[in-house]
Amino acid sequence: MLKELLARLHQGHRTIPFPREEPVLPERYRGLPAISAANCRDGCRECEKACPTEAITFAGGGDLRLDLGRCLFCSACEDACPTGAIRFTRDYRMVTRERAALLLGDAKTLELARALEERMLRVFGRSLKLRQVSAGGCNGCEAEVSVLNTVVFDLGRFGVQFVASPRHADGLLITGPVTKNMRLALRKTYDAVPAPKFVIAVGACAISGGPYAGHQEACGGAESVVPVDLFIPGCPPHPVTTLDGLLRLLGRRGRTVIR
Repeated sequence: MLKELLARLHQGHRTIPFPREEPVLPERYRGLPAISAANCRDGCRECEKACPTEAITFAGGGDLRLDLGRCLFCSACEDACPTGAIRFTRDYRMVTRERAALLLGDAKTLELARALEERMLRVFGRSLKLRQVSAGGCNGCEAEVSVLNTVVFDLGRFGVQFVASPRHADGLLITGPVTKNMRLALRKTYDAVPAPKFVIAVGACAISGGPYAGHQEACGGAESVVPVDLFIPGCPPHPVTTLDGLLRLLGRRGRTVIR
């Protein structure tokens, strides 16, 4: 026992100071994409051709649009663009309450997730229990969600915990594109959560189907089966992005609009 105590003292304090301080992200981290229409060359569309999930489109006037809900953050568009019209920033904040808010353009602002309604905050503001459902995911998003339970992120310090049964949960956290084999299971899990409840979609697959969108064995994301209240984009989302979104949902982060 003494050896364990000494080892723990030697390790020191490992929990990150977020949200009190900004997180330290790795050099290779790719965050919120930035679009500069002024740099976009007419008729180029190399970024659109390079995107593996059709996240990039051009509006009627030729304006570039990027769907964060489909984006895999693979940087293929950034690499293909000869003029730097698209670049990935280091901004981890990109969680929204509406699916439509994830469609980015040059002049569009990104309104980050607002807090739950006052009635819901009174119920869940101090203690939140989530049932995680892997609806056919590759285990990427699942692994990053699991990391939130480690000493580094310590999700429990915010009163948020994962539970084994939907009957003990306040809401669902869904990963994966929702395969046809998981459709009924997801619906039954949702129905088993007592009201009031909410749903969080984590990752491109759970939001839009990701690279599996349109596949005959995939449903195209959680919203095709259950209503979704929080969208966390990424492939997979960084744990800080997910944590930031959860804290915003609980009213513990200020309302922010990113231009």
